[in-house]
Amino acid sequence: MNKTRLRKYAHLIASTGANIQKGQEVIVAAGLDQPEFVKMLVEECYKLGAKKVSVDWSYQPLEKLAIRYQSSKVLGKLEDWQIEKWKHQAEFLPAKIYLTSEDPDGLKGVNQKKYAKARAERAITIKPIRRAMENRYQWCIAGVPGEAWAKKVFPGMRVSTAVEKLWEAILDTSRVDDDPIAAWDAHNKDLADRSAYLNSLELRKLVYKASNGTDLTVGLIPEALFCAGGETSTEGIYFNPNIPTEEVFTSPKKGEAEGIVYSSLPLSYGGELIENFWIRFEGGKAVESGAERNADLLNEMLTLDEGASYLGECALVPYSSPIRKSGVLFYNTLYDENAACHLAIGMGFTNVLRDFDKYTDDEAHKLGINDSVTHVDFMIGTADLSITGIDKDGKEIKIFENGEWAF
Repeated sequence: MNKTRLRKYAHLIASTGANIQKGQEVIVAAGLDQPEFVKMLVEECYKLGAKKVSVDWSYQPLEKLAIRYQSSKVLGKLEDWQIEKWKHQAEFLPAKIYLTSEDPDGLKGVNQKKYAKARAERAITIKPIRRAMENRYQWCIAGVPGEAWAKKVFPGMRVSTAVEKLWEAILDTSRVDDDPIAAWDAHNKDLADRSAYLNSLELRKLVYKASNGTDLTVGLIPEALFCAGGETSTEGIYFNPNIPTEEVFTSPKKGEAEGIVYSSLPLSYGGELIENFWIRFEGGKAVESGAERNADLLNEMLTLDEGASYLGECALVPYSSPIRKSGVLFYNTLYDENAACHLAIGMGFTNVLRDFDKYTDDEAHKLGINDSVTHVDFMIGTADLSITGIDKDGKEIKIFENGEWAF
């Protein structure tokens, strides 16, 4: 891969993505798949004035061994030094960059009940610390190719060729062209304009329908806004949490979802793929589900805690998005969620509330923002998906028609 283009990508992540500030600490979380790119990214962070850049390395095969051999108690426990590390982050608010590269099937065969329980226990331990950090710091998730991931996306190719192809797909869909910064400025403006229009409608419900059987009505929170693209932290710093992103999103009202929804793309969850699945909601809660592959894992996902069975996000993405047009199925939620409209079960976003910093967590939850230790996006967009908005006066307004924006 051309190093000049990779350098542009690294600069995009550090500047437009995390928007590193002079004198700020930075934490980069990465696998062992692309050490040269991680080095490049770290250098870009320092060039922007970072005081200190730390890299948290991970290796999926070691995680698989830990799940296999550690007891549930050990696997779910955070040591004192790990908790202190989180507390340090809550105090100093480092920017956090996550580079995803893992094998979509890398944890296949593990005890998923054991793994899910351990994740939930760790999440409960750090939940109050994360709450103290929420909306106060910048973060960004971006992708780099891992060999196993590349082979999954491009089977039948040599490893080196598959990695090169995946690099191309990542850079193209991330708008890494002659001037990535200008491209993202224009893209963010378009998303902001669409969000502003939706907010002007004062919608109270979204009705989803598609020929695959999807027929779902979701309630909206009057105080909640549609958001998109970049965010502004409570410290006043604008950043882009996802590279790439094509979505306009909000958090729906807990307890107001009725009907059934069918997935349109596989979901990588817990290191395995859940395929061709559906979820039925009553009173806002997922009461029934099924899948052609890994139905038990889907059930584990929906029962991780009480909030895991309720919706936390509604995201609108046109079927003609650049990721869809690429023709690549990434088997990675960061990318595939931006190929189609999607929903998420679990935690909602308190920062979609108008003047969100004026609300306590309890107040946000009383308004209808769902609370959970998990947040999992799953794709539902199809070529014939229609979404109708219903405003505060009961008027119906077309939002999506045949998978595309209706305005």
